[in-house]
Amino acid sequence: MSRSDLHDESMYQMNSSTIYVLDTSFFLYSLPLSGILYTTPEICSELRDLRGRARLETLLAGGLSVYTPSPAGYEKVKQAARESGDRKVLSPADKSLLACATDLSGTVVSDDFALQNVAHHLGLSVLPIMQRQAKERRWEYVCTGCGATGIVGDDCPVCGSACLRRRVK
Repeated sequence: MSRSDLHDESMYQMNSSTIYVLDTSFFLYSLPLSGILYTTPEICSELRDLRGRARLETLLAGGLSVYTPSPAGYEKVKQAARESGDRKVLSPADKSLLACATDLSGTVVSDDFALQNVAHHLGLSVLPIMQRQAKERRWEYVCTGCGATGIVGDDCPVCGSACLRRRVK
């Protein structure tokens, strides 16, 4: 399936005053995007290949800003990730991107489904890059041994078995 099958090129030519917060995957493709562009230091650190670094440097020269999110933004992300059940699957870079979008009321530009899900729970707009947009979901952690639910850590506090994430219906 090609990118044109998934998206109309015009969806990336949006209002030039819209704030977009860019995930790592955005830097791996050469898609046009007009607006006020932000990313975070953690996202910049993830860009290790020449293509991604070159795209980052080009966008920095064109006005991309690197923003360090506030502690309050991180706290909102932590709460939303806990409520959605995605807290264990978000990387530090994902959390920084969501905190940045929360602070700036920006649109999250990412193909990461867990990141998109938490963005939905935060009330943020999402713009997928090459994938379909994720649907809002809730997850819970269930013990593989005794079946206990509502687990907070990696292991069950009741029996000590590992926990798995499953979708709440």
